[in-house]
Amino acid sequence: MFRALQIADAAATLRDDVTDDELGDGDVIIDVDYSSINFKDGLALAGRPGVAKISPLIPGIDLVGTVVVSENPSWTAGDHVLVNGWGIGETHNGGLSERARMRGEWLLPLPKAISGKRAAAIGTAGFTAMLAVLALERAGATDGDILVTGAAGGVGSVAIVLLSKLGHRVVASTGRPQEADYLRSLGATEVIGRMGDPGRPLQSQRWAGAIDSAGGPTLANVLSQTRYGGTVASCGLAQSGDLPTTVMPFILRALTLTGINSVFAPKPLREEAWARLATDLDLHLLDSMTITIGLSDAIGRADMILGGGVRGRTVVDVRA
Repeated sequence: MFRALQIADAAATLRDDVTDDELGDGDVIIDVDYSSINFKDGLALAGRPGVAKISPLIPGIDLVGTVVVSENPSWTAGDHVLVNGWGIGETHNGGLSERARMRGEWLLPLPKAISGKRAAAIGTAGFTAMLAVLALERAGATDGDILVTGAAGGVGSVAIVLLSKLGHRVVASTGRPQEADYLRSLGATEVIGRMGDPGRPLQSQRWAGAIDSAGGPTLANVLSQTRYGGTVASCGLAQSGDLPTTVMPFILRALTLTGINSVFAPKPLREEAWARLATDLDLHLLDSMTITIGLSDAIGRADMILGGGVRGRTVVDVRA
């Protein structure tokens, strides 16, 4: 038996008597070392609707650990692996557990340059940030200021570090002015306030590209301020799932709005993103934005992350 968080009837509890029989389907069993707390995990742990699609559910959309049993020819006992997305922590039991059963095709090898704890610190948030950076690069939307909204959160923090190291001038938008020094320490050149108030559909052109994790009026304002031919990568809806704008920024400024989906990203794209994270992410700055908590502390972290009280990344040491 082992410990795991479990959500049933929208209530999260810590159990210490979970067995392998409760882990669900899959052909690889993993001893989990680390998971993390993302915005989606916060929603699930707080009992908010829309994330937990089965009940009971072990939450946690990330995990890093060691294979102990494998019926999949791609993996053998002792392999160090990571998993992000694929519905774990939503439709399949996830990583906030000392043990997990996964499908072999969901696993990636832990990059040699990244420790298990740092891989968990990157997690879905950092993986999503890298996918967004790749999208901007492919669109050629990197010649000028790059805006990052929700900048003090997990996606925003990692995105700032990545973009800054790649030589871009990064402008960080946050509703928490007390985080300005923190954001500058990650590489932001300029820090501006939240952009959530409704604005005109066309405003002064400023951004060559942007990474937005807010949605709603914030995303509408980002689009209205993006330069001709620019690209905005949308990867979250922390403010709202609505998009109160018009077609004008698209047809008058030839903008591209590209969606970032980290859950079902194909394996070649996952491999590319993790390879780039291993070379382009300043791991010391990653450490500076990361705190580590034990499994028993994860439930209390949910309200903090949903209330905007958490900056950077939260790693869960499931053995602590």
